[in-house]
Amino acid sequence: MELHFENLKAIRLLGRGATGTVFLVADCSSPSTPPFALKVVEKHNPFAKPDSELRARWEISVCSRLLADRHPFLPYLIGNLENPDLLAWAIPFCPAGDLNSLRHSLHPDRFFSTSAIRFYLAQLISALSHLHSLGIVYRDLKPENILIQSTGQILLTDFDLSRRISISPRTLPLPSSPISHEDRHRRRRHYLNFTRIFFGTQHSSVPAATPSEMQLKKAKSAKVSPVSRQRASFASGLERSHSFVGTEEYVSPEVVRGDGHEFAVDWWALGILAYEMAYGRTPFRGRSRKETFRNVLTMEPEFVGKQRPEFRDLITRLLEKEPERRLGYFGGAEEVKAHPFFNGLKWEMLADAPPAVGGRRFLRRRRRLKRER
Repeated sequence: MELHFENLKAIRLLGRGATGTVFLVADCSSPSTPPFALKVVEKHNPFAKPDSELRARWEISVCSRLLADRHPFLPYLIGNLENPDLLAWAIPFCPAGDLNSLRHSLHPDRFFSTSAIRFYLAQLISALSHLHSLGIVYRDLKPENILIQSTGQILLTDFDLSRRISISPRTLPLPSSPISHEDRHRRRRHYLNFTRIFFGTQHSSVPAATPSEMQLKKAKSAKVSPVSRQRASFASGLERSHSFVGTEEYVSPEVVRGDGHEFAVDWWALGILAYEMAYGRTPFRGRSRKETFRNVLTMEPEFVGKQRPEFRDLITRLLEKEPERRLGYFGGAEEVKAHPFFNGLKWEMLADAPPAVGGRRFLRRRRRLKRER
């Protein structure tokens, strides 16, 4: 659809991000077109990040690609427009907010039921599978980027940190034997030694955060900027990216180490998300960025309460420190789908499935609260 600034009417502000500002907008020249989300980037904003325009153009190209190759859990480009001062593009509007706001609004304990986790993870796996099939690694999975459509289905948004890569097909089988106690101990000792060098401090002298310090409420996520690494090229297709990007609590060990990364970082982030949905917090969050990264490299996820064994195993296998041992590394999305946690799930029916915890209930509650005010 062709858009023109003079025909657009801003209804309200939806949010501000690292790249630009998002508005709910109506096109006055097309009354039958429902309102949509319009992302706007100021080209000459002195307070914006230097690569904001580059990242915006990359996101537009991804959304344009998704328009030609539609998926029920991914947005598509409705239209875009540009003048000397602004760059803007339109995507579908999701009235039920994001997964993080849904969790806080519907659940006083700030965690989802196992059935709801299974429902949302399955849709995310489907969305990531589609992106990976296009050669795109997402690299910024977190609740704030998972919007809820009015039907209760998810919509994975914000592709400014994504990257197109190309890798050779993997033919090696996934190791079937569990990691031995000796091997696990050796790897942990290696990570401890690594962090002493990397962070310049003794791991054993760092006190653990107390439960009161580990707030359940998620703080606003901060983007991790590239640090002394090869600058990402959005156009070229390399086997691995060496950019240091993502959200601190979701960054994978290979990104922290600077080893280079590819699609496996998305499966790591899926494990972090699954844990946060179940416990209301991420597993490796520290009191500072350095402590968080140290925990990513050295800690194992801690499980409390009565969680299903299959769910614990799914998280454990997604949060393998070495990407070659991580669930999904060799077999991609199909390997993750085959995990026992998803046994009996009809993947082909996901787009039509009723939401386990969904946007319709959220919208009804929000309308009721507005009337009461």
